[in-house]
Amino acid sequence: MNKVLVILFICTSFACSGSKAAIQTSQASVVPQQEEISIERDSLRPNIPIEEKAPEITIEKTIPKEENKENVQELDSIQEQLKIIDKEEIKPETVAFDHTPWDIMLSKYVSNDGKINYKAFKQNRTTFRAYLKALEKNTPKESWSKQDKLAYWMNVYNAFTIKLIIDNYPVKSIKDIKEPWDLRFFKLKDKWYTLNDVEHKILRKMNDPRIHFGINCASYSCPPLLNKAFTAKNVDQELDRLAVRFINDPKRNAITENNIAISKIFLWFAKDFKKQGSLISFLNKYSKIKIKSNAKKSYKKYNWTLNE
Repeated sequence: MNKVLVILFICTSFACSGSKAAIQTSQASVVPQQEEISIERDSLRPNIPIEEKAPEITIEKTIPKEENKENVQELDSIQEQLKIIDKEEIKPETVAFDHTPWDIMLSKYVSNDGKINYKAFKQNRTTFRAYLKALEKNTPKESWSKQDKLAYWMNVYNAFTIKLIIDNYPVKSIKDIKEPWDLRFFKLKDKWYTLNDVEHKILRKMNDPRIHFGINCASYSCPPLLNKAFTAKNVDQELDRLAVRFINDPKRNAITENNIAISKIFLWFAKDFKKQGSLISFLNKYSKIKIKSNAKKSYKKYNWTLNE
């Protein structure tokens, strides 16, 4: 019995010591492995600032599907078209000649009934001369439209008539100036002109009798000077309006069905007004009173007093 107990004690001691050894061996093998893994992870982490890591984490490139590619291309095309439209909308309209400075001066120094403040033009010669200089440098080209040319030459006639007056001011009448319409006093490009050159050799040859209502001879009996500049856009409309105003002005023309006492302009330039029929047929285009074809005709005395 005692022998058996001794044997059991010895076996138990060996088993316990073996188990402790195994545990120690296991712990010894586990700890070095953990250290090795920790070192390996540290060696893979690059030594860079945090902000430089962000792109590596957040950037993810994806290839769009075929149908998405078409949508992207269509969107790009629409955006390009919108850019073109925007540019066209803000692009200033091109004009053959800019008469804006003249328009501003006329609105300031000419009344609605055509009276001209020649003193104001004379006091503001710097601005006036700048416009005349622009007319001199930019004469009509072949590419200009008929309306651009018509507006240019009518503005030329009116502007240089005013220049003639203020160069000789004060005067009571344009006829106080020696040969006012044959005086070669202004230059356009390399050519010198008279007012008669502009009226008879250029404007009348454009075959539009309405020009006689748009050019002003600085006199009371002339058609009143328009207080705005002629432009390619407004020239047709304004000439029609001026024709109606002048023909129906009782101070310059007295019209009834059977009798007309009209301006001598219709006598001096009768050929222009008869190109498409009789003088009366022309007048009836603009007259508020229908004139009979056999109406008696006479001409009013012309008043050459300065229109100021």
